[in-house]
Amino acid sequence: MMNMLASVSESFWSPAIWLPPNITWASFDSEPGYAQFYDLAYPFPLAIVLIAVRFMVERAIFRPLGKSLNIKDTTYRKPEANSVLELAFVARQKDYQALSKEAGLTERQVERWFRQRQMAGRPSPLSKFTETGWRWIFYLSLHMVSVWVMWSKPWVWNTFYCWYDYPFHVVDPAVWWHYMWELAFYWSLFISQFFDAKRKDFWEMFIHHVATLALLILSWTNHMHRMGSLVLLVHDFADHWLELAKLARYANFKMCCDISFVVFLVTWSYTRIGVFPTWIIYSTTIEAAQLVQMFPVYYIFNCLLSILLVLHIIWFYYIAKVAYKSLISGKTDDSRSDSDSDDEDSGDLSSDNKKLK
Repeated sequence: MMNMLASVSESFWSPAIWLPPNITWASFDSEPGYAQFYDLAYPFPLAIVLIAVRFMVERAIFRPLGKSLNIKDTTYRKPEANSVLELAFVARQKDYQALSKEAGLTERQVERWFRQRQMAGRPSPLSKFTETGWRWIFYLSLHMVSVWVMWSKPWVWNTFYCWYDYPFHVVDPAVWWHYMWELAFYWSLFISQFFDAKRKDFWEMFIHHVATLALLILSWTNHMHRMGSLVLLVHDFADHWLELAKLARYANFKMCCDISFVVFLVTWSYTRIGVFPTWIIYSTTIEAAQLVQMFPVYYIFNCLLSILLVLHIIWFYYIAKVAYKSLISGKTDDSRSDSDSDDEDSGDLSSDNKKLK
C-alpha cells in the first residue's frame, strides 16, 4: 500500500508535468528564496485569523454603524409547518388553486405561506450591510497593498519579465506576503460562502473561488508567481467600488451609490473584460510561447485563466443588467438577489466578482 502511494506521489510530482523540460525540483535547492510548496500551508491559519477578524469588525464597527443609519434588522421566520405546501415549495410547484384544496386552505393563505416560506432564513438588511462592510475594508486594503507591492516590479511594466529566465525567479518578500494574504482571503471566502447570504450566482462564485485558488496554488508551485501576482493586481482594482456602492445602497445614500457603481462599472469592465484577456492571457499564450518550452501544467494554468474569463463575461451580463435597470427605473438593485423572486426587501447591488473572484 505504501509503495503504491509513493508511486502515485512520484508520478504526480513528476518534473515533466510541473516544470519545463530538463528542469527538476532539485534545481531550486541551490539558492534560498525560491517559492516552495510548503509555503502554501501558511494561508490556512491566516484564513482562520481573517474569519475571526471579520467577526470582530462586523460586530464592533459595521453593526453599530448600520444601526445608527437606521438600517433594518428584520428577521424572517418560517411559516406554520405544512407538509403538503413544503413538498410543493421544494418541488417549485405553484398551482395555488390545486394546493389550496389539498392543504385545506384558501388560495390567499397558500400564497401568503409561499411568500413567508421564501423569505424565511434570509439575512436582514443590517446583516448584509455588516457583511459588505467587511468585504469593502479588505478589498480596499488588498487593492492598496497590490499597487504598493507591484508598482516597482519590472514585470508589471513589461510582462516579458514573467518569462525571462523562467522558472528561476526568486520571490520578493513583499510578493511572498502579498500571495499568502490573498490566498488566505480566498480560502476564507471559500469557507464563508456557505454561511453568507445566498445569491443566484452561488455556483458561479464557487467555481470562481476554486479556479482562483487553483491558479494561485499552481502558479506558486511551478514558479509562475510573477504572472500570478499580475492576475491578483488586475482582480483587486474594482471590487472595493462595488462594496462601497452596496454600503451606500443599504444606507440610502443614493448619490454615493450611483457614483460608486459607475466607477465600479468602468473599472471592472476595463480590467476584467479588457486588460485581463489582452494583457494577462495574451502574455501567457503568445509571449510565453516565445521564451518557454511548454509543459502540462502550463496548459492547465491557461485553461483556468480561460475559465475566469468566461465567468467575467457572465458577470458582465449581470452588471449590464443592473446598469440597464437603473437607467430605466432610477434604482440600482441586485440582478442576482438571494432568491428567485424580487421584492422590496431583497434589493441589493450585484456583488459580481469577486473575487470576482
